[in-house]
Amino acid sequence: MTTPATVEGKLFLIFYGLLGCSSTILFFNLFLERLITVIACIMKSCHQRQLQRRGALPQQSLKNPGKGEADSAAGWKPSVYYVMLILCMASLLISCCASAMYTSVEGWSYFDALYFCFVAFSTIGFGDLVSSQNARYASQGLYRFANFVFILMGVCCIYSLFNVISILIKQSVNWILRKMDGGCCQQCQRSLLQSRRNVVMPGTVQNRCDISIETDGVIESDTDGRRLSGEMISMKDFLAANKVSLAILQKQLSETANGCPHQTSTLSLDDEFSGGIGAFAVMNNRLAETSGDR
Repeated sequence: MTTPATVEGKLFLIFYGLLGCSSTILFFNLFLERLITVIACIMKSCHQRQLQRRGALPQQSLKNPGKGEADSAAGWKPSVYYVMLILCMASLLISCCASAMYTSVEGWSYFDALYFCFVAFSTIGFGDLVSSQNARYASQGLYRFANFVFILMGVCCIYSLFNVISILIKQSVNWILRKMDGGCCQQCQRSLLQSRRNVVMPGTVQNRCDISIETDGVIESDTDGRRLSGEMISMKDFLAANKVSLAILQKQLSETANGCPHQTSTLSLDDEFSGGIGAFAVMNNRLAETSGDR
């Protein structure tokens, strides 16, 4: 196992690792993109052959098969499940072939060879099993070349498989969050309605559907909302909401005191209030007598 021993070698490894690992990740991403492109082209070719056999393929596509290939390739993107299945099969095939080679050359058991393949291909690298550590091999050059090819292809497939699995995990987490968000919004709305409940009035009042307060004046939206929710309002809001009714009552009292005939309107109260009630009637009669004497 070759490792840096000097300070200069360790510093070089740090800076070289930044560039080398970034380039390796880029290579793996490009590998996954090209794999998806190859799968899309294969699916498109199989579909076109099926259409040719049925005779349903347009003549323009037969004459110009390369026309619009870039545009049509976008519609042939394979499903993420198909890509995951293909990567799983490719990783399993490479691991099985590499394990057979390691079993015969290194003398490991087949299960240990499979374990080494996963640890090496996923770049975990515990170091408990390391290949090419013997001093001499029967075909040392060929073995090292095959080891390099298997590790390179295995890392590409496993890394691409991890990317696809991360996409599935992200979709699953987003689905769970949407479900939780919907339930949380409903619970938040319910708790908001309960928090706006009046401390004096019972909470069942705000659940009644027949709560409606009609006035002759224009009501502010905030005041109206508080009334409909069953909350108490201030005296200022009450007077502002009933100022028209008070003005009509004052006008009726003035007309009654001056002896003028009372004219009904759409905004007036009922006829039984026109003459006054109780103390209002006594006061109106007294004012009428005083105004008549004058």
